[in-house]
Amino acid sequence: MERREFIAAGAIAATSLTILPSGSLFAGVADKVRLGYIGVGGRGMSHVSAATLRDDVEIVAVCDIQERSLKRCREFIAKKGRPAATEYTGGLDAYKKLLDRKDIDAVIIATPWQFHHLQSIDAMKAGKYVGCEVIAGLTVQEHWDIVNTSEKTGIPYMTLENVCYRRDVMATLNMVRNGVFGELLHVEGGYQHNLRDVLFTDGAKYGPEASGEAQWRTQFNIDQDGDLYPTHGAGPVMNYIDINRGNRFTSMSSFSTKARGLAAYANEVSPGSAASKINYKNGDITQTMINCANGETVMLTHDTHLPRPYSLGFRIDGTKGIWMDVNQSIYIDHQTKKHDEWEPAKEWLDKYDHPLWKKYAADAAGAGHGGMDWYVFNGFVLAVKQKKQTPIDVYDSMTMSVIAPLSTKSLKEGNAVQEFPDFTRGKWKTRKNTFALDDSGF
Repeated sequence: MERREFIAAGAIAATSLTILPSGSLFAGVADKVRLGYIGVGGRGMSHVSAATLRDDVEIVAVCDIQERSLKRCREFIAKKGRPAATEYTGGLDAYKKLLDRKDIDAVIIATPWQFHHLQSIDAMKAGKYVGCEVIAGLTVQEHWDIVNTSEKTGIPYMTLENVCYRRDVMATLNMVRNGVFGELLHVEGGYQHNLRDVLFTDGAKYGPEASGEAQWRTQFNIDQDGDLYPTHGAGPVMNYIDINRGNRFTSMSSFSTKARGLAAYANEVSPGSAASKINYKNGDITQTMINCANGETVMLTHDTHLPRPYSLGFRIDGTKGIWMDVNQSIYIDHQTKKHDEWEPAKEWLDKYDHPLWKKYAADAAGAGHGGMDWYVFNGFVLAVKQKKQTPIDVYDSMTMSVIAPLSTKSLKEGNAVQEFPDFTRGKWKTRKNTFALDDSGF
């Protein structure tokens, strides 16, 4: 279903969009997907949990270099009544033994960021579908390496960006496709989330003596300025404005504040500690402006070091109205109840609730992050079962991820404008936006 047909269907339905029948698309589908897991820490275990809820997924093998992670995973799988998974551990190359197995269809990669690039490439070369947590690589070239490997091997790669499936994000995507906002001019998103107790554990500990992501993620904030985590904001807004599908990002520039938040927090929880005396390079707030081929602008915000409520800061500006998630409000010209006044967005979000949420909300109930973890995992599993392209493909994955190294480069060069790589090599001009248009693969 093309975008114009999708909009037409919405006009007929008035308040929601029709899902196409998809039964015929499942001819020859594999009964089960056999998964291997590389990294079963906090995020990896979320995907393990998702797999244990499905009869069409087998957890064949898991790999981690930490026994405490393997033990937790082992006990969880046993508690769920599932067969034990073969474990691989030891050095950093232990995952290669998992990839050598012929009985694994796909891998879930949830290791620290610095390992994603090589592990993903090795997995594709081994013929395994790749579902990888963010981010894809640390340099622009590493992103190109992943694209080139996927194209050469024919193996799909999917960034497991769950926010693309958030309920209000999909409802507003539905509204965009129905023309509620008119022609879009500007969109915003980001990662505005107090992560201080993630970056430091047991007071102000980080590095090998800490636990969880503080073992490795904090170091990035010490060493690097830039938008370290752009995909939560970029992924959803890319769908709003058809990026890589009739539109593309052309250039970007980043700006960053001074860094004060992490040192202040470390001193608060552990006065005089070593962590409180570090000169952190990552500014507390980084903002990135992006230009698009079709004339829209995008702003992304990274803000994880300060005391603040959680918000991804989504905003849609069009010729007919505006939506902002930070105040849960909307204004649609000539349609909202009071002229020039915000009104709560809930009524509009309910009216345009995406068909996939209407149909599968019960299946997603209880899944992580308000249910959107079920949707992103399901989309990956369905693609593997059907031996088809993943709903978030390698070009989309690299586009949303490469903003990280580009923002760092922009800041190093005095906020210099960076040319945005076209990972599609021109195919964006004819590709269609099919994300979440039916339930054949989400």
